This record gives sequence, C-alpha cells and structure tokens, in this order.
Amino acid sequence: MTFDPIDKQLITLLQTDSKQTTKALSVQLNLSVTAVYERIKKLEHHGVIDRYVAMVNKAEVQKSFVAFCHIKLIKHSQDYVVQFEKEVANLDEVMECYHISGDYDYLLKVLVKDMVAFREFMVNKLTTINHIGSTHSMFVINEVKHSTIVPV
Repeated sequence: MTFDPIDKQLITLLQTDSKQTTKALSVQLNLSVTAVYERIKKLEHHGVIDRYVAMVNKAEVQKSFVAFCHIKLIKHSQDYVVQFEKEVANLDEVMECYHISGDYDYLLKVLVKDMVAFREFMVNKLTTINHIGSTHSMFVINEVKHSTIVPV
C-alpha cells in the first residue's frame, strides 16, 4: 500500500491520539468526516492500523521496574526455538521479545514492580523454561525516550 501525504499525516495523528473523533481529524486534515472515516477503514483493512490500545502509566500500576534480559538457548534447533517462543509469549511480565543476532538469541523487555519481583520472575518463571543456556539482565536507570509512534 502506498501512502499519500494525507495518509501519513492521518497515521501520525492516530498514533498520537487514537481517541480523536473523525470530526476532529477532519478539521486537522482539511477533509470531510466521510473522507477521514473511509481512509481510516482503508488503513485498518490493509493492516496498517493493527489495533487501538490505551497507554498505561507504568508507575501508576506499580510496574515501573524495567529490565532487559538477553537469553541464550543451549541449542538452536527448531524444536528449542519454537518451544521457547511459545512459553515466553505466555509470560505476562514480558512486554516484548525479539529473536536477535549476535552473542545472545533473544532480547526480552520485562516489567515488574521492583527487584524482588524481578528475582521472583527469573527464578519461578523465566528460568523454568527448558533449553535456556544463559541469561544476562540489565536494569533501566532512567527512561530517556519511549515512543510508540512509528514514523511514516
């Protein structure tokens, strides 16, 4: 799908605040409400807009301890990879999981309440997953930038 400048602006506006009404968007884009509605439906239909979510303040829900965990599997067989990915996808504390290149196989972004909760997560959940050879964790001192806006 190719985007014209209005599509790009609309995508950015929706990423900034998806609760805006089509009326508010139409004013900003200088289009009719119907035209904005049709563009949004087209973006949804083509999978450009995947879903709408609410961004939650981590501190307000006591999940402000952020850790990044590097994971190395003991073996890179398809069975081990599939099994690991299936199990890690079911861990609520894991916000993001990436299969990466380099010294480690996976990078996880983990949100928990504090260091005690992180240790509990590591001991009782993450390290119980089969085929993990080693882990290396880093803790966030300060969040300098966090954006969910994908540039278009």
